[in-house]
Amino acid sequence: MASAPAPVSDAPSSRRDAELAVAEARHQWLRRVFDAEFNFVWRFLRRLGLDPTDADDGAQQVFMVIAKAQERIVPGKERAFLCGTAVRVASDARRRKQRCREVACDPPEGPTSAPLPDVLADRRQARALLDQVLSELREELRTVFVLYELEELSSREIGAALGLPRGTVASRLRKARAEFQAIIRRKRARGEIPGGDR
Repeated sequence: MASAPAPVSDAPSSRRDAELAVAEARHQWLRRVFDAEFNFVWRFLRRLGLDPTDADDGAQQVFMVIAKAQERIVPGKERAFLCGTAVRVASDARRRKQRCREVACDPPEGPTSAPLPDVLADRRQARALLDQVLSELREELRTVFVLYELEELSSREIGAALGLPRGTVASRLRKARAEFQAIIRRKRARGEIPGGDR
């Protein structure tokens, strides 16, 4: 009497299908986050002091980090994770640029600040002035100021993104607003911006 054939297991096939489904779900999640948040991340990096080229590179780094850390990110907390990552990326980029200046690195070849096509000349000038004022704010104040005033995040969202208590966020925001106004007054007094005595 012949023995029955051994049952064919499709466990490897179903495991492979499950792995492919997980990989596709991760890819779709990353695409959704990228599409929804890329402009926010780029603007945030610019307001943290990076020039347009460095902001492009920084945004790419931020999304590379989020792609690797996807399993650790709590659903609904993607923006907080992006903010914290962007702060670190901007800080690293500024340190690298400072070290480069100290050792007299050659500037990168090619255009360094190609204007965005949809930006008008007067808006470009206003943006440059804003960037100049923001660059004079202390880093910890600038970060909170940009997230609250320009990106319109709540104190709770900023606290979650930066790992700060809400009271610290409120205190830094208050100091940042006062420092921002003081910088504007100084610039007006020196005639660098309109609206003040020369």
